[in-house]
Amino acid sequence: MLERNSGIILHITSLPGLEGIGTLGKEAFRFVDFLNETEQKLWQILPLGPVGYGNSPYQCYSAFAGNPLLIDLHLLVEDGLLADNDLNQRPKFSSGNVEFEKVESWKYSLLQKAFEKFQQEKPENLEGEYHLFLKEHTWWLHDYALFMAAKKHFQHVHWTDWEHDLKFRKKKALRKYSELLSEEIEFHKFLQFLFFRQWFRLKEYARLKKVQIFGDMPLYVSGNSADVWTNTELFMLDENLSPTQAGGVPPDYFSETGQLWGNPVFNWERLEQRDFDWWMARLHFNVHLFDKVRIDHFRGLESFWSVPAGEKTAINGQWLPAKGYQVLRKFKEQVDYLPLIAEDLGVITPEVEQLRDEFKLPGMKVLQFAFGSNPANEHLPHNYLPKFIAYTGTHDNDTTLGWLRSLKGEERKRVRWYLGRPGKRAQKKAIEWIWASSAQSALMPMQDLLQMGTKARLNTPGTASGNWEWRFSWRKLRTKHRKFLREITLKYNR
Repeated sequence: MLERNSGIILHITSLPGLEGIGTLGKEAFRFVDFLNETEQKLWQILPLGPVGYGNSPYQCYSAFAGNPLLIDLHLLVEDGLLADNDLNQRPKFSSGNVEFEKVESWKYSLLQKAFEKFQQEKPENLEGEYHLFLKEHTWWLHDYALFMAAKKHFQHVHWTDWEHDLKFRKKKALRKYSELLSEEIEFHKFLQFLFFRQWFRLKEYARLKKVQIFGDMPLYVSGNSADVWTNTELFMLDENLSPTQAGGVPPDYFSETGQLWGNPVFNWERLEQRDFDWWMARLHFNVHLFDKVRIDHFRGLESFWSVPAGEKTAINGQWLPAKGYQVLRKFKEQVDYLPLIAEDLGVITPEVEQLRDEFKLPGMKVLQFAFGSNPANEHLPHNYLPKFIAYTGTHDNDTTLGWLRSLKGEERKRVRWYLGRPGKRAQKKAIEWIWASSAQSALMPMQDLLQMGTKARLNTPGTASGNWEWRFSWRKLRTKHRKFLREITLKYNR
């Protein structure tokens, strides 16, 4: 019998704290304690990579690197890399929103200071660890650090606009820039060391508190990333290394013109010729980083929506076959079991379901998608099968309260029939339905536990700015919220 469990979706950036952004420091540990005290066994987060355009964790500069903005500076004081008074000149940050640019300019200057101190003093307790880290991560780390250093050197233009020989990774140019930018390269390697050191400390604490961390792995990588620059042959690019096709989805629940993400799509033939080595590295890396990994846009492993480069919307695309079956089969040969979750929302075909079920991966059900049709809708809690993970909503949805308040017409009538008059009472009932369902796992965004409206929405798909900024504060988390969460978890054997 599957063990029933439950948890909360909250990205690291949304944690409270003094650094203008959530970090891997004491507030993250405190959040694990909160989960433990309320009987929660799952903490779902978003991708951890260094964010690029629009601050989206789904558009990162690397599929392997961690976001240096999540490094906790107070922990660096404990490590002796910063002094207490280094943090005294902290700007006044918003406690309710991440001001990314403001955080970045303040934080990077202090990270630079910590790096210089490390270089000067070479603290024994850290130096051995650092060299071990470099040795372990050499297969991706130097390329990433060179990418970030070159990005700064060329005034942050896209890598396709760099000097010709470096863009095409000619050996002589790689050697030249590795020497020219050696100090900046070392700085970025050191930041990754700090990030992963803090991350694994947090993960170990969560393990001791019996909290599993659900990570999130985007199917695609950003076109402006170390991954594409380093592995151009694995993507559909022209002779000038510009994408010939872009990823996205056709018109759906979120958008009448579809979603055009702009990411280059995979060259599946070339990936197969290389025995899917890049995918194997990525999957192994992620299952080491997290207890379970949600594959975002899982359906793209069966077939993907390919839009010709230059299109303004995702309407004029076509479905093309992918080789996800071969990827998952090869990975399964290398690990005991697949700790993966299939994000199987959107246009799902029997072939996608077959791929998910072949490898016994749990899929997702979302209550907010449940009221567009009749009582047989697969997203209604009374229709869930045990092998699924049930959500009130995801990071892409409005908060449940915001959604309830925005309902109109037939959908509003159906919701009222099922949950009662849209409002806070219906919102609590929605959470309870998810917890009471037969789905093996039940999750909700932190905003739903706090009964917050649309202002607390984290992301609106199809919009380029104003996303990913929301943060919660402990004073909003009342005794009644803790009590409600603990009670429904015990009541429904989660």
